[in-house]
Amino acid sequence: MRRFKVESSKGRFRIHGYVQEIGKDLLVSIWGGSRPHIGAVGIALPRPSLKDPRKRSATSSNFTFLGHKEDTLVKEISEALASRLERNVVVTAGIHWDGISSKEIRIVEGLTRKILGQVLKRFSP
Repeated sequence: MRRFKVESSKGRFRIHGYVQEIGKDLLVSIWGGSRPHIGAVGIALPRPSLKDPRKRSATSSNFTFLGHKEDTLVKEISEALASRLERNVVVTAGIHWDGISSKEIRIVEGLTRKILGQVLKRFSP
């Protein structure tokens, strides 16, 4: 079983993550900012695409703690990992900076996508 850390940063923004392989399944924790926490949890499992059964997709369920907005993040990452790696995936995320602008939110979203890319690269054949 593999366990490794991933990071992505730009300017004052740094996103951290741990990836733990548990059998064939993956547990991914993503955090960053001035107050890291667990704001949402996403669970995804691979399945054939409903549009084209020859392609892979994923089904997910998410839980978001009251007042948090990481639900779209955990959904995107858990589904991408489950469908591409054909594994059950759990993703937790909690990222917070005070007074962050819309432009800065897009920077942080891009950093989380880089984290996704790093994980995919580590598990690519």
